[in-house]
Amino acid sequence: MKSNYDVIVVGSGAGGAMSAYMLTHAGYRVLMLEAGRDYDPASETPMFQMERDAPLRGAATPDRPKGYYMATHNGGWEIEGQPYTHADGEQFNWFRTRMLGGRTNHWARWSPRYGPYDFKPKSRDGLGVDWPFAYEDIADWYDKTERLIGVYGRNDGLENHPDSAPDAIQPAPAPRAYELFMKAACDELGIPCVPVNRAVLTRPLDDRAACFYATHCMRGCSIGAAFQTTTSLLPMAKKTGKLNIKTGAMVREVLTDSSGRPNGVEFIDQATNTHHQVHARVVVLAASACETARLMLNSTSENHPDGLANTSGQVGRNLLDNPQSKPVVAYFPALDGRPNYDEFGAASAHLHIPWWLYQEQARGELDFQRGYQLIFFGGRQPPGMGLGGVADLADGYGRDLKQQVRSQFGSTMTFIAQGEMIPSDDCYCEIDPNVKDRWGIPVLKYHWKWSDQEQRQARHMRQTILTLVERLQGQIVTLPEEDDFLSPGGTCIHEVGTARMGDDPTLSVTNQYGQCWDADNLFLMDGSVFASEAHKNPTLTILMLAMRNSEYLAQQLSKGEL
Repeated sequence: MKSNYDVIVVGSGAGGAMSAYMLTHAGYRVLMLEAGRDYDPASETPMFQMERDAPLRGAATPDRPKGYYMATHNGGWEIEGQPYTHADGEQFNWFRTRMLGGRTNHWARWSPRYGPYDFKPKSRDGLGVDWPFAYEDIADWYDKTERLIGVYGRNDGLENHPDSAPDAIQPAPAPRAYELFMKAACDELGIPCVPVNRAVLTRPLDDRAACFYATHCMRGCSIGAAFQTTTSLLPMAKKTGKLNIKTGAMVREVLTDSSGRPNGVEFIDQATNTHHQVHARVVVLAASACETARLMLNSTSENHPDGLANTSGQVGRNLLDNPQSKPVVAYFPALDGRPNYDEFGAASAHLHIPWWLYQEQARGELDFQRGYQLIFFGGRQPPGMGLGGVADLADGYGRDLKQQVRSQFGSTMTFIAQGEMIPSDDCYCEIDPNVKDRWGIPVLKYHWKWSDQEQRQARHMRQTILTLVERLQGQIVTLPEEDDFLSPGGTCIHEVGTARMGDDPTLSVTNQYGQCWDADNLFLMDGSVFASEAHKNPTLTILMLAMRNSEYLAQQLSKGEL
């Protein structure tokens, strides 16, 4: 392996792969370092295997926490030899995938745009901070990203839910019966219930085929219909001949020269347990928000005693995740006894309920700021995907029991709410001075607490779900208590904000292009740079920023300024 490159990219997920794609197409030599193993979706994806044929009938295990066939191997919230710690009495669950392509192999592919309010939250309600640009500044970049990765959806003209350019998104799949049932209730209540934007193809794109609605996206997608970097951005970058990928490379720290300027990284080859140093003009960190923060905090030197590019003291601070409710399950007799037909669809919700009470919030009519979305799942899923609460309803035994389950299967819905949290001094990660991982690298220690804002938001989530269930004459099967409605931080796997961008170097780590104030050849291309986190899934915005910021980086290189 060469020792010198134009750019070193740490991480192969959404931000890292987009950065490598942009930079290699601009003509630069890129080395990508991935801590996890190599992965080939074309040969490894279990597209049609049944849970009954898997160990433990496909049940979740610590190394496969979403089930046996989930596209992550030796990853999860707990990984042997790679611990993290918590402050006393606090809990944050940190998910790490540890394979080429990262979380893009198993994410839900939900791809909403952030809107004008989302980029200027402090200007709207006085809380948190604003981003250093407005929606109008990056709208075209969303269009470019959607065209490249392939996103289906629909333009509904909703407040703070921006429409795409007409040619930027593909047609959304039709709603299923249970979704039309829910939409009818939402229409009566004046609540939007609209198609989800997802990074799944309903029409072919490049070498990728359209989805044929037969298998769950979290398994990965061997035909490339469901976007993941291992079937799109990485192969396209490799075709340029400018990308070298090294898997099994656990990066220990970013190296700096005598002046404190980054000039490479040190990594551990897990196969041989040997240390290596590689050098480049620019270092890009895209290892995920918390791993990027850990690398920066562990990269100390005489010039960076508190961690690399951390004179602001903001590295590791401002940790955010979407507040996510525990599941609520309800049974709807009106859906009982329907004809038996395939309702699988595009492997996720076709409709959802985005936040709609912006004006009421602006008038002070709610006791919390920021919004949430409601996600609901139902229908007849393939065997092994779960019975959706029917088992909790079942009573009796023998033929009558079987008939009851057959009749009620598909008549339940599971609701999950996902909200926006306010940046808090109570939520951050730091280096634990006493604990190291299997390679001797100091680990992260998490501090976490949901604020009163999120708790009040959660009560509203719960009440909205109950209102919808009542309108449809449903019966609650599972309902978390009001004071225990939110899952622990990290459960949503949407953590961002640990090295936020801004206009003021004393309050932020990077400028609007992810370029560190203290080290102009160090760029952050993952969710660490988020100044806030909307109630919307963040991956499309990570991809968009990486595309935009990598073009800026390439321009700086071409001008000789880096």
